[in-house]
Amino acid sequence: MRTAGFVLAGGNSSRMGRDKAKLPVPSGSLVEAIAQKVKEAASTVSLVGPAARYRDLKIECIEDLRPALGPLAGIETALASRRAECNLIVACDMPNVEAVWLARLIAEAQRSGARCLISKDAAGRIHPLCSVWTYECLPFVQHALDENRLRLLDLLAEINAGYLTSSDRLLNINTPQEWAAWQLTH
Repeated sequence: MRTAGFVLAGGNSSRMGRDKAKLPVPSGSLVEAIAQKVKEAASTVSLVGPAARYRDLKIECIEDLRPALGPLAGIETALASRRAECNLIVACDMPNVEAVWLARLIAEAQRSGARCLISKDAAGRIHPLCSVWTYECLPFVQHALDENRLRLLDLLAEINAGYLTSSDRLLNINTPQEWAAWQLTH
């Protein structure tokens, strides 16, 4: 089954106070580091978000079909691009995510035939933006957006998503304090 990788980078980073995707890491920016891991796992990578914001990066960027509607709209854009049946979706603010985990997530989604497979961390927290979505999820995503139901967790129940637990700690960086704490350990 063909696989495509996407990094969602369309948010406003309001809690961070600056663009999370452009936070500096040793290899460049956070979004570049995550994009590299997604590409290693899925063989392709595209950013989903405002192309003008990321034109300085050497990564293809797909404009959100419905800007300002949050991550669900980013998932819609990725699926609607019709790049592949199996779509790896990762948020731009997950510095701990590893290519090995992403490859395992893809392999398990393909093996199980899951319509949608979501990462769960060792503490039991669900990470819907570290997941694999099949193209057949698109009508469900579009319907939720059309009805202004933007909460991802609600949609996961509707599409009967599966879950795969990582032994690693998956983490989203949303505030300057979380960023500072992460930097101290890396």
